[in-house]
Amino acid sequence: MDVEIKGFRVDLTAAEWRKSSRSGPNCDNCVEVAFVGGAIAIRDSKNPTGPALIFTPDEWDAFVGGARDGEFDLV
Repeated sequence: MDVEIKGFRVDLTAAEWRKSSRSGPNCDNCVEVAFVGGAIAIRDSKNPTGPALIFTPDEWDAFVGGARDGEFDLV
């Protein structure tokens, strides 16, 4: 199923979902990421048939940079 969003045509049925290597095998609060059609898709690993968030490469870079810089750390 193709979805057009933010100027990308994304086929999530062909997505290869990956979970962080830092996620343990019994971890139940993880997200998975897939790079599809030039976009980045994120989904909840507990609900693989549920909705996915779609990001542009610039949005993804801003998120990863913020996480790397501690922008989202709890005080």
